[in-house]
Amino acid sequence: MIVSPCISICKNDPVTGYCYGCARSLDEVKIWKNENTSEDWKKNNLNEIQKRMNGWQLESFKESYNHKIKNGISLFKKKKLNEQK
Repeated sequence: MIVSPCISICKNDPVTGYCYGCARSLDEVKIWKNENTSEDWKKNNLNEIQKRMNGWQLESFKESYNHKIKNGISLFKKKKLNEQK
């Protein structure tokens, strides 16, 4: 199973429409949530969204996404939960 690229920074750029956190469009977010979406589409989309990023955004995404894969939670969400304690 491929983990959703959402890293809990859900704000969209008003010019491109892409999320600042994961670089997905709203349509791509909907496709990810569809239970019939294929693993191949998700793999391709992960590659595509990373091509939209560069510099600190790409590095931050990779770090948080890898943390989410290993621990089930993005770094941003982990920080927010820790702040609420």
